[in-house]
Amino acid sequence: MPNRTVFFVSDQTGVTAETMGHSLLTQFAGLKLSTVTLPFIASREKAIEARERINAATVADGAQSIVFSTLIQEEWRVEVQAANAVFLDFFDAFIGQLEAAFGVKSSHAAGRAHGMANAEGYAARINATNFALSNDDGAQTRDFGKADVILVGVSRSGKTPTCLYLALHYGIHAANYPLTEEDLETGRLPAVLAPLRAKLYGLTIEPDRLQQIRHERRPNSKYASANQVAFEVREARALFERLGIPYIDTTHCSVEEIGSRVVHESGIGRRTVA
Repeated sequence: MPNRTVFFVSDQTGVTAETMGHSLLTQFAGLKLSTVTLPFIASREKAIEARERINAATVADGAQSIVFSTLIQEEWRVEVQAANAVFLDFFDAFIGQLEAAFGVKSSHAAGRAHGMANAEGYAARINATNFALSNDDGAQTRDFGKADVILVGVSRSGKTPTCLYLALHYGIHAANYPLTEEDLETGRLPAVLAPLRAKLYGLTIEPDRLQQIRHERRPNSKYASANQVAFEVREARALFERLGIPYIDTTHCSVEEIGSRVVHESGIGRRTVA
């Protein structure tokens, strides 16, 4: 099977095209794919450059490139669509049906997916991100009472990226606290967390995967040893189950899946999705 080049083409950052495109590509295992993001296609000249680059990849691969597009402007989209490629247009696939449903034409305004149309929602995400950074890894806990959720788990189980995801995508104020060997030996919640038990959500991970992650960080250390990792994972899970703290195994989960599970199972509610 030949290598195929996949392009994510957008008039803005390309994040939407990448996210939706990658979600679809995960359904096709074993393919040899090279991905290229072409953001900020905001003129006819740039659209023509993108088309030429896509055509060149098709020739080099010996197979049509795949193009995921979120281009809004018709004149730019037509230029790129003329490429020798399989062209998948996310906006065009749905805008027409939505216009029919609402009985009005869309604005066709570029950049709305990640723009500043909702200033209040944007501010909520920025405030939540600042909160996550200030309350990361148990460095300071005085504002834990203001958190919507507090992620707990052993070191390197995915707490920090999940907190940032919850902040950036949902405007949720998420803090996190690492369960240390000393905490786990007591079999009890750390004193700072005990009054906040209702806010806690646990993250765990398979010992083999955790050992691999820790070894990359601190090779040949007690921190990364098989015995230490097995002890921490076992005791953390036992603590979660004994106290009825909901938790998720992050071993095979993306940060998006972890974040969505936390929101759904903890009943927090999304502050914003704008």
